[in-house]
Amino acid sequence: MSTPAVRPLRRDAERNRRRILEAAAEAFAERGLGITMDDIAEHAGVGVGTVYRRFPNKELLIEALFEERIAELVALAESAVAQDDPWEALVGFIERAQALQAANRGLKELLLGTAHGRERVACVRERMAPLAETLVARAQAAGQLRPDIAGSDLPLIQIMLGGIVDFTRELEGETWRRMLAIVIDGLRASESQTPLGAPALDSGEVDCAMRGWKPAPC
Repeated sequence: MSTPAVRPLRRDAERNRRRILEAAAEAFAERGLGITMDDIAEHAGVGVGTVYRRFPNKELLIEALFEERIAELVALAESAVAQDDPWEALVGFIERAQALQAANRGLKELLLGTAHGRERVACVRERMAPLAETLVARAQAAGQLRPDIAGSDLPLIQIMLGGIVDFTRELEGETWRRMLAIVIDGLRASESQTPLGAPALDSGEVDCAMRGWKPAPC
């Protein structure tokens, strides 16, 4: 007995779905994950019943956004790997990934602040880690990146800069770029480098650290 084919959404239904996802992304970016389905419906300009027909609960809506945001991050890393200049590729990836987080208050909460997100961190790193390792290895082979940096340092740099974003968002939204410039100078290969005080964490330790993240207090 054959399985019936899954029928695609009607054009108007797909438009509503996209409108809801875009509205949710904007609302989460501005206000974090604490918003309600009513807030999302209002932001999308549709009835709350329409939202619930497409996404029966907020967790399913968050999951759909999670997949889109992960695709964005992976695409950033893949684009960086394809660049010719290893240093510009590495630095550009760090900057663009951080800009994505800085512009979207809900992104880090989405990745690290929900039970579903924390469960997916290890899976995400399986996709991202080889790309990060490639970026690091290329920059080191070109003599541009200090040799004691590991690919596993990149997500920790993102978390560190993300803390700056959290605590300065309402004061000066670009402060993280100042800190990034300092970090970038610290990453450059040079004859006078301060020895790193501890070894790089392995992938399991990084996953554990990311699972321990908590949202910044209001």
